[in-house]
Amino acid sequence: MSKRWPETGARAKAASAPWSEIVVVCAKCAKRQGVRAKAVRGDIKRELKRGQPGRKVRVVETGCLGLCPKRSLTFATTASLRAGRLIVVDPATAPDALVQALVPAPAADPA
Repeated sequence: MSKRWPETGARAKAASAPWSEIVVVCAKCAKRQGVRAKAVRGDIKRELKRGQPGRKVRVVETGCLGLCPKRSLTFATTASLRAGRLIVVDPATAPDALVQALVPAPAADPA
């Protein structure tokens, strides 16, 4: 592979990310359920800091993810997107259960 960029292609560089996982919150689903996406995002971030300190997860809100379930919130994570899936959760789910569903704690290393 040539080290030159194609003449018609855009130039791009790679940079290291300060996080290794991402959780995407559908703001449209949250709005339809009467919940602020920022509040959901904050709950997830607080629970991650409390339950899984040191874990590098970025939580962002986005527009419609295209699923639009009734009476539910839609999320996408690194793992779910790798599997070609979205995650649908009841908006009444407790923050600790929500985090466990979205970014489960890594399995303990058997000694």
